[in-house]
Amino acid sequence: MGKTGCGKTSILEAVAGLRPIAGGQVRLGDRHVTFLEPGERGIGYVPQDAALFRTMTVYNHLAFALNLRGADRKAIQIRVVELADWLGIAHLLDRRPVGLSGGEAQRVALGRALSFRPRYLLLDEPLSSLDEDTRGSMVELLGRLRKSGDVTVLHVTHSRAEADRLADVRFRLEDGRVVAEE
Repeated sequence: MGKTGCGKTSILEAVAGLRPIAGGQVRLGDRHVTFLEPGERGIGYVPQDAALFRTMTVYNHLAFALNLRGADRKAIQIRVVELADWLGIAHLLDRRPVGLSGGEAQRVALGRALSFRPRYLLLDEPLSSLDEDTRGSMVELLGRLRKSGDVTVLHVTHSRAEADRLADVRFRLEDGRVVAEE
């Protein structure tokens, strides 16, 4: 958590390998990843704007990372169906992003990030542009993800209530420093 402009997104981008760092190291668990390419870090990333490709269907978004990694076509199909069912977007698989609601787009972006079963998931204010009802259902979904224990999540938010509901550990960025919250 932290004020607008304090560097939350910059930290996520540095961890993901999308932004160079001036000093120090990026470590994920006991693994030094500072100089690895983004695709080699084992990270799923959901940017604030979802960053969906206009020309791709929802199915293609969910299959994207698996295709990049050379997964078998049948394995891709099984994983896409599994994710679409879990995210409640199976009815959208043939649609393109144009016309998706904010909640639908966020679910697609989350599915794309989770498709290859990353060890780490970075979420950049994934609920900020959602209406109250949709936000509630996404908080439920993210809560289930957290309880699954399958992935470590670094979730950036402005919302104290969201952090209280979803976080095991909370940090705040203040004056360029990471401060643990009690």
